[in-house]
Amino acid sequence: FLHLQKMCKHTGSSDEVLLEKKGGAGIITLNRPKALNALNLSMIQQIYPQIKAWEQDPETFLIIIKGTGGKAFCAGGDIRGNQAVQVTVKLCPTLTGFSFLVFSLQCTCKKPYVALIDGITMGGGVGLSVHGHFRVATEKTLFAMPETAIGLFPDVGGGYFLPRLSGKIGYYLALTGFRLKGRDVLKAGIATHFVESEKLPDLEKDLIALKSASKENIADLLNSYHVKSKIDQEKEFVLDEHMEKINSLFSANSMEEIVKKLKEDGSPFAIKQLETINKMSPTSLKMTLRQLREGASMSLQDVLTMEYRLSQACMRGHDFYEGVRAVLIDKDQSPRWKPAALEEVSDEFVDNCFKPLGNNDLEL
Repeated sequence: FLHLQKMCKHTGSSDEVLLEKKGGAGIITLNRPKALNALNLSMIQQIYPQIKAWEQDPETFLIIIKGTGGKAFCAGGDIRGNQAVQVTVKLCPTLTGFSFLVFSLQCTCKKPYVALIDGITMGGGVGLSVHGHFRVATEKTLFAMPETAIGLFPDVGGGYFLPRLSGKIGYYLALTGFRLKGRDVLKAGIATHFVESEKLPDLEKDLIALKSASKENIADLLNSYHVKSKIDQEKEFVLDEHMEKINSLFSANSMEEIVKKLKEDGSPFAIKQLETINKMSPTSLKMTLRQLREGASMSLQDVLTMEYRLSQACMRGHDFYEGVRAVLIDKDQSPRWKPAALEEVSDEFVDNCFKPLGNNDLEL
């Protein structure tokens, strides 16, 4: 952590994230609406010490995190923030290290942590919310872990929370980047509550006004809003009809086996998943499957250390740069992955991605 801190001079604009105290609540507002509140290094550098300070403050009972602009809670890490991908990536060990510190902080945070995930919540936005105590989705929430499409893996503690979702939903979301919307984010077990978007200002006022903000009091307040939210209440979970297939097809031990099972199944659903998986980085797919299988029985701290190692492997490799080029820079949506096929990604290569980094390992 210290070497990360030394590498980072505090840069960037202080209004990109607003940090304020209201009543008994510390409020973090991600404030880059034009960039869909994407996280950059400067924002993470401001959020980390503030959560630490509020945690120590006897007058702060809870922490609320939200985004501005009405479109997004947080669309992820700001990979596009620099003109050249190479510049971003030089920062990446630092950015990644700091991100992991923030993600781990939520879980160890003694103060109740409430994330209002209204709008787009992807990548880093998931990392900022999913490890906290309470996650409030709305009808505008759009959740996805799209990393395998850019040569990465779900790197925000995904190896911890995804395999812990019911059945094999987490594996399915991680490998295909499938998007969940609105109440489905709650039904998948990612959100803890569902509240209509227009009711969030009232909810926030009530949270701030709580005289003794214990987890129980906060849960009661969130539940009182949750039970009154009628939008899509009757709709069945979008993946309900496919759950049996997801649980059997995505329980295989290897990506090759998953692909084989999908081919053998041959249903329209299976064929659609095959088409999606064929577009993803083969290296990312193999890395991600193993990350989730191992993460299923690890502590969050150990998962974050594992993911830091994987992030460094991605920075050393080819596919992340190529994925960012194809999806975010040239936008031709035609990445040329190397290796181009699952069979060409050797077990030995994948093993190396998981190896400890000695003195450069992340210490949380």
